[in-house]
Amino acid sequence: MAREFQRGHKAKISDLTAGTDLYVGVQISGPGLTFDISCFGLDADERLSDDRYFIFFNQPKSPEDSIQLLGAQSGDTESFRVTLDQIPSQIHKLSFTATIDGAGQMSQIAPGYLRIVAGGEEVARYSFDGSEFSTERAVMVGDLYLKDVWRFAAVGQGFDGGLDALLKNFGGEVAEEEPEAAPQKPAVPAQSQAPAFAPPPQTAAPAPSFGAPPAPAPAAAPVAGTTPPAPPAPTSPQTFTPPGQTFTPPGAPPAGQFAPPGAPAGQFTPPGAVAGQFAPPGTPGAFPGQAQPFGGGTQLAPVPPEANVRVVLTKYAEAPVGDRWTEQNTNLVRATLTKDAPILAKQGSMVAYQGDIDFAHKGSGLLGKLTGALTGQGMSLMRCTGNGEVFLADEASRVFVIRLQGEQIYTSAQGVLAFDESLETEVRRIEGAGLPGGGFFSMLFSGTGAVVVKTRGVPVVLPVGAATYVDGNAVIAWSAGAQAVTTTSLRLRRSGYARQTTEAVNLQFRGAPGNFVVVQPFEV
Repeated sequence: MAREFQRGHKAKISDLTAGTDLYVGVQISGPGLTFDISCFGLDADERLSDDRYFIFFNQPKSPEDSIQLLGAQSGDTESFRVTLDQIPSQIHKLSFTATIDGAGQMSQIAPGYLRIVAGGEEVARYSFDGSEFSTERAVMVGDLYLKDVWRFAAVGQGFDGGLDALLKNFGGEVAEEEPEAAPQKPAVPAQSQAPAFAPPPQTAAPAPSFGAPPAPAPAAAPVAGTTPPAPPAPTSPQTFTPPGQTFTPPGAPPAGQFAPPGAPAGQFTPPGAVAGQFAPPGTPGAFPGQAQPFGGGTQLAPVPPEANVRVVLTKYAEAPVGDRWTEQNTNLVRATLTKDAPILAKQGSMVAYQGDIDFAHKGSGLLGKLTGALTGQGMSLMRCTGNGEVFLADEASRVFVIRLQGEQIYTSAQGVLAFDESLETEVRRIEGAGLPGGGFFSMLFSGTGAVVVKTRGVPVVLPVGAATYVDGNAVIAWSAGAQAVTTTSLRLRRSGYARQTTEAVNLQFRGAPGNFVVVQPFEV
């Protein structure tokens, strides 16, 4: 049975199949629309440094045949054969994309999918439809990428600029338009030339053992005047846990019960919340003898004038140990370390520690790549190992612990203070013309563990609606089911702000009901 993926979900190929000879099929359609489906073979910097690995109708295979374009078959609009163990070492990612040839927008597409077939059995499927998109004309549908081992990611990231924007995103060059007619797409190879694993053309016989099994008939495109099918319900987003507070937006239901507009019951139900109602769950209780309302400092009983030094300082005593991560106060977090469970933290964020702790700058390997990729965002990490406790803070910013239980969440690169090394981490760049440093960097955390984020001031958790726009300096985190795209129409000049001379990065968030974005009052 195929494993179902939603946007942002990832998995190791070895968890899906033991094979390395894969069939990748893409099904996409829309009334009056024509699509070009391609595969970009990218290097370690996610650039098309060798255009021989841009696989499309006019270049149907890579030099060593590790990536081959097969054509339409078995219900798929386009299909590919990928032999993972033959892909050269300089290729680290295969991005499967779809672009509209001519006028139209991705919001017009009917339900479609990307699927992976191995050994004649469908092992993974990412389904999507037009409700996930808006004015985009090109979409990165899914990726096969090398991170120690080959993995699959359902992406669903769009570009308004179509194929030109897609090529520029991957560092390719857009060729000048030639006067002669564009080359025609070659027909599907004759059966004698088709790879042995592929389904034979123009026959109803079942696919050979490797080939893609016949797919069910694609869903009909929506007819004008009818209601399109509802998108699949997203997985429950992650919990965002401001300490000791109850979050009640204006006009919302009673405190702790915030239902995103249009979210059906059970679609977004964090642990401890009522079905269909959104609240920042997992809020720890106040320390004994203290009340800790959201948005204010700790409420303390008045100290009598005759109190001595010890009594006065008691109110600042170390908080009792909770779990591995304990919020000491609104600006300080404590991590309890064991020898086999290190953490990664922003370099220079340690303010105190107890026990036998070692601090090492991470300048190579995965964290070296993180540091290098995030140079424009000013991020550098250190690895904390040993047995004891580490207290972390960053310029008195507010800190919050987000605990993941097999879930995913995006954060801005600048908003990360620390996280468990056991979490899977991926840097993603949201491209946009004119953006400082060439784009906005985000980090996708997956798995089980905790991420500590920091904010300037008290954050706000907003449900993602049809038109949710956030300044790039204000966004802190967002649910994995929400799509972030850059927008140029609302880009603002920041010359009126002290020490700021560049344009602001503005992001639009889109997604099904139940998704959220966390915003800090940075610009206030």
